[in-house]
Amino acid sequence: MLPAVPRPLVQKLSERYIAGPELKDARETVRNVNAEGKLATIDVLGEEITNEDEAAAIVRAYQDVFADIEHCGLDANVSVKLTALGLKLDYDLCRENLAVVVEDAESRGNFVRIDMEDSSTTDDTLRLYRDLRERGRDNVGVVLQAMLRRTDDDIAALTDLKPSVRLCKGIYIEPPDLAYQDFDEVRASYVRALDALLAGGSYVGIATHDEWLLDEGRRLVAERGLSRDEYEFQMLLGVRPALGDELVREGHRLRIYVPFGGHWYAYSLRRLQENPKIAGYIAADTLGRLIGRNGSGGS
Repeated sequence: MLPAVPRPLVQKLSERYIAGPELKDARETVRNVNAEGKLATIDVLGEEITNEDEAAAIVRAYQDVFADIEHCGLDANVSVKLTALGLKLDYDLCRENLAVVVEDAESRGNFVRIDMEDSSTTDDTLRLYRDLRERGRDNVGVVLQAMLRRTDDDIAALTDLKPSVRLCKGIYIEPPDLAYQDFDEVRASYVRALDALLAGGSYVGIATHDEWLLDEGRRLVAERGLSRDEYEFQMLLGVRPALGDELVREGHRLRIYVPFGGHWYAYSLRRLQENPKIAGYIAADTLGRLIGRNGSGGS
């Protein structure tokens, strides 16, 4: 039902997840995040692109982000979605755009995390990641989703690269033959994947707001005797900040995902679908407005 909710209401309730429409909004958010002892990764929203010019604009936006990070001395890197760089338009176009972003980052001593999207993009995403690594680009990482049944095999296939991986549960709606549907199965897959990645020498961004998985993450890094610069935890802007503060107090590195830009609507719907509590707030607020409007003057 979320797409039927008025866009202004979605925007209002999703403000906690998004820095704002402009780069300056992301800059100030990252400054605040850094002041709290946390790192950041900046995402230029843009999954809704429909042509090559829009993809080129996203590339330029990332170049502006890198320049801003360097100029302002921010402790941040970036995350990119390949559909924003043109993956659904043309594979080669996306590869060229991604190469520009990664090369710009490298020239400034920065890092690019390739986000993972729905399962229709997984093969191309991993192919592009391997292509960059085999061409000597070491300032690039990727994302794996524990909910996908293929993830164990993907980890095994990437072992030779010792990839830098953000490990998350995954939020895209996928069919049962491709993804675990049971909550406990997803959790078990997450722990299995994390253990395999750490065993293979990967740097892992343990991306979750699930307290049980956070405890499992703490356990696994402690058992391996990892120092704080050999892994990190990751969380979304505006989601369970008290848990993040707790991790920082314990001495762990924590990176906050900071999205910004005009293409906020699709991102907001995904976040709200992931978090039924927030979706419930929308429903209650909408119902309250309708009742108030229909009942005005009746008392």
